[in-house]
Amino acid sequence: MGLKVGILTSCLGLPARRGIEVAAELGADGIQLFTTSGELDPQTLDLAARDELRGLIRSLDLELAALCGDFGGAGFADAEMISWRIERTREVVDLAVALGTRIVTTHIGVVPEDERAPEWRTMRAALEEIGAYAEERGCVLATETGPESAELLRRFLESLRTRAIGVNYDPANLVMAGFDHLSGVDILADYIVHTHAKDGLRPPQGPREVPLGEGQVNFPEYLQRLQAAGYEGFLTIEREAGEDRVGDIRRGVEFLRSLRLG
Repeated sequence: MGLKVGILTSCLGLPARRGIEVAAELGADGIQLFTTSGELDPQTLDLAARDELRGLIRSLDLELAALCGDFGGAGFADAEMISWRIERTREVVDLAVALGTRIVTTHIGVVPEDERAPEWRTMRAALEEIGAYAEERGCVLATETGPESAELLRRFLESLRTRAIGVNYDPANLVMAGFDHLSGVDILADYIVHTHAKDGLRPPQGPREVPLGEGQVNFPEYLQRLQAAGYEGFLTIEREAGEDRVGDIRRGVEFLRSLRLG
């Protein structure tokens, strides 16, 4: 099986259901849905709405690659917000089960270098709790790469007493933070369950996201490393900047297809 092209539909800047339709029109194999606010917040979707949404995705011959369960802020490092964040993340996990995907992506916060730091202990305890909840339901909570090196992230993940915390690999985040986005695949291979297809630059004046193929992500080698690691999932296009996001995403689909996935 080859790699599949997905679209994070919130990046299209359209109402949720129209965004799903446009993703299909752009030739995606699947979609990722942003579900922590707005139309697709699990607190606003009753059972009938969940069934309708699942039916819409199926009718367009799309696969639901993942949900985005990112609530912003300091992630699971913020001790004062832990209970609220765990409860809200559980709601997204339950929504993932209802809609038929096993992956929820998020930002867990910045992993500190020192394992004795209070943030390390706070994050570890919270993620072990939510990891146990996700594991019971056949789901994985995947943290997005970027704030720390792949080596540090792996060290943290290995400290957890759960295998239900994985990685949403975003090569552009690593590029923009000054890390090696290629060797990171090898380091985190055992944990990668989803990826974002995004490109970026780290010029002297600071990091900048750019359309796919215009930045410093070496996509041919990056994809080779993913496939060598046994990854067979989605390359989900995320476009967070730019004034023509629909056009950028359309060209992004074409760019990924040109790499002869699979």
